[in-house]
This record gives sequence, C-alpha cells and structure tokens, in this order.
Amino acid sequence: MARNITSRTEDYSQWYLDIIKVAELADYAPVRGCMVIRPTGYALWESIQRHFDDAFKETGHVNAYFPLLIPNSFLEKEAEHVEGFAPECAVVTHAGGEELEEPLIVRPTSETVIGHMYSKWIQSWRDLPILINQWANVMRWEKRPRLFLRTSEFLWQEGHTAHATREEAMEETLKMLEVYRRIMTDILALPVIPGEKTEGERFPGADNTYTCETMMSDKKALQAGTSHFLGQNFAKAFEIQFQNQDGNLEYAWTTSWGASTRLIGAIIMTHSDDDGLILPPRVAPVKVAILPISTDDEMIASTLLPKAAEISAQLDSRLGGRFTVVDKQFHLRPGDRFFSHLQRGVPLRIELGEKELASGTARVVRRDTGAKVDIPLDALAERIPQLLEEIHTALYEKALAFRKENTRFVSGYEEFKSAIEEQGGFVETFFAGTSDDEKKIKEETGATARCMPLESSETGVCMLTGKTGARRTLFAKAY
Repeated sequence: MARNITSRTEDYSQWYLDIIKVAELADYAPVRGCMVIRPTGYALWESIQRHFDDAFKETGHVNAYFPLLIPNSFLEKEAEHVEGFAPECAVVTHAGGEELEEPLIVRPTSETVIGHMYSKWIQSWRDLPILINQWANVMRWEKRPRLFLRTSEFLWQEGHTAHATREEAMEETLKMLEVYRRIMTDILALPVIPGEKTEGERFPGADNTYTCETMMSDKKALQAGTSHFLGQNFAKAFEIQFQNQDGNLEYAWTTSWGASTRLIGAIIMTHSDDDGLILPPRVAPVKVAILPISTDDEMIASTLLPKAAEISAQLDSRLGGRFTVVDKQFHLRPGDRFFSHLQRGVPLRIELGEKELASGTARVVRRDTGAKVDIPLDALAERIPQLLEEIHTALYEKALAFRKENTRFVSGYEEFKSAIEEQGGFVETFFAGTSDDEKKIKEETGATARCMPLESSETGVCMLTGKTGARRTLFAKAY
C-alpha cells in the first residue's frame, strides 16, 4: 500500500478520494457538490474529449453552443421531463437586483431549449436531419455528491438530433451508442455492456433509453453513457414540425445522447490500485515520463538531459503528439521522482542514468505491473509504442475477467436477493416487471435494473412476476 493512499479493502470510498488527491485530478469547490478540476484532471478530460469529438465529426455531427439558462416554462412543456428533473434543478429567481418575471433554470440538460431552437430552424424535409453536439457544463443538485461520479456541476457532451422518420432517429440512437461502446472499449479500456434501459430507468420524456454499463473494482455498476430515442415527445411539446415531400406537416423524430466527466471516475475505479492512478495509454495525456538520474550535476546538464530531450522528441514523433515529459525534479530523491509519476498513472517510466547511458540502454518500467525491462536506446522508438499497446490490452482483459468472475445468473427472486447481498457484482435474470416492481426490488435489495443487454435476445420466465417472455436483464448496486 502506498504511504498516502488508503487500501481499497480497508475503505473503498476513501481509497477513491485519495487517488484523486495524490494524482491531483480535482479538489472540492467552495460550493457543496461542486468541484475544481485541476490541470492533470482537465488534461485527462481533454484527451477523452478529443477522442469523442473526432468520432462525432466522423459520423457527420457538428458542434454548437446553447444557453446555460432555460425559461422555467420550457421545462413544463414536457410533463415527464419536468417531473424527472424538478428535484435536481437549480433555479435563478433574481438578477440585476430585481426579481425575474419568470424563473430561469440552470440547465440540467438541454432538450427543451434545443427543441425550441429546432422549431425555428426546421421548416421542410430538406432541413433534416439536424446533427448537433455541444460540449458544456450542466447542473443537477446532488444530495450525495462524490468527485467526478456525482457532482452538482459537471462537464459533458450532449448530442441532439432531429430526423424525418422514426427509423432514422432509431438508427441514430443505436449508432451513437455504438460510438460510445467503441471509444470506451478501444480507448478507455472499459469493458462496457450496451443495453436498453427498463421502464423505471428511462430518461424522463424518452420512448427508449440505451446505455453502456460497466463494473467498477468494488463490483458496483456505473452508467458510462446513454443514448435516448425521444420519439416525437419533445417535437410535439415544442412544435418541431416540417413539411414532408407530399406537402403535409409532420412532427420530427428526435434523439439525445451524452457522456460526462463521470468517465474519469470510471477509469479510476476500473484500473487503479493501492499505489495510485493507472491510466489506459491511449487516453493518458502523458504516456511516458523520462527521468535523467545522476548525482553529478555536470553529467545531467551536459549529457543526460540532452539525451532525454532527444528520446522525448523521437517518441513524440512516433506517438503523434506531445505525449512525453522529461522529469527535471532534481531536488527530489530518485524514489520520490519515480513515485510522483506512478501515482499520476503515467503508463511508462524511462530511467536514464550514467550506467544505462554507458551500456547504451534505458530501463523502462510499466505502471500497470511494475515490470522492468532494459531496452537499447536505438530501439526505444519502436519498442515503447508496442509496450503501450500491451498495457492497453492487459488493462482491458483484466477488467473484463473481473466482470465475468463477478457476474452470475439466477432464476428466482430469493436466489436473486441472496446473490445481491452475498456476492454483489452483476446479477443476470429474466425480468418483465413494471417500474413499481423495480422500486420494490431497489427498496428490498439496493439493486437497480442496469439494462437489458443488446447482445442477448433470449427470453424466459420473470424472476419476480412469473410472466413468460421476460427479457434477460442485468441488475446491480450502482453509483
């Protein structure tokens, strides 16, 4: 166990907070429930953001920005939506020293204001589809905040699209879910399960909600991203109508989809250990730390630093960006220098001392396993990218194996309750209950329906109601 991090087995919540602190990812803000994202944490968010943004643009989406403040009347236009978000809303009642004629809502999400704007922009079938994403902050007043996982203010992206047909909107919904799955798997090394939400877990105002669910190292579930098929609900509420090719007026079909800084929490709780943060290489802002080591200041200045800079430039060129850092913390002992990069989750550390230089090698240390290997200096540019890929694969496979080891199938409710209480993790079963049934299960077990996995079309007998034709459903305690 690291000297400044609580062990996961001792106190998981404190371990999580300790990781954030020692890695300098975030800190508490003066307002309860809000956080300050520190430079290291924000660099990680920027890296995540770039991967998502590139994928959105590849699928034809463009970025825009919509207002932070939303008229209260907008939320009231869609009954389910306002009912779902009302308890979490922050409301502005005064501005400029006067009481406002109409309260303004600090956006919890932007379906309403974007729906209003789409009603102005869409007149004809020729105006469709509209494929817009925005990167923004939102506010949902959290009663039990936790850094990154649940904060009153958080950063995210929210996509909002409008289409001429139901089929096009549904295709968009599932396409963006697949974008999420691909990036979470291929970039963040998170083995997510794509699935459809049950009735009780749908986004307020949506016809269907789809999700990517993943398991944390304490066996709890985390919703990593969602994609919503909104049907014509918001279109009817905000009069988003268009003239079709036959000259008739129709309501548009809309979608929305979002992922947030919660993903940083997912990375922490999936990959990290008692020594600190572990970052998947493909998303790590710093992939390699190069440490010149010597007690001879002249040797450092004349030889080791120039060589480290040369290696850094070669690796950055090979990796396609500024992904290396040359450590110049010479006021610290070598062990403390090693430890600082270890706790920040840097995937690889290159140690370059007088001995290594004389032998024409560098010692390379993996963050995930601690394995050390001496690599010839002239082979670093080729071998380092290979090692980074090996780390990504190892992290993903380890997380996937953990999920599989902690997933079990049950057929009856008593067996279900026992599994949730004694083993935890993911419990699969057949379920065909109502939202009231879901509330009963949550009250009695603390577990919620996470999703109905898309990979399974199998049906059976509901473990609670005994109804036939029930879909395979994943339950777990969740963040």
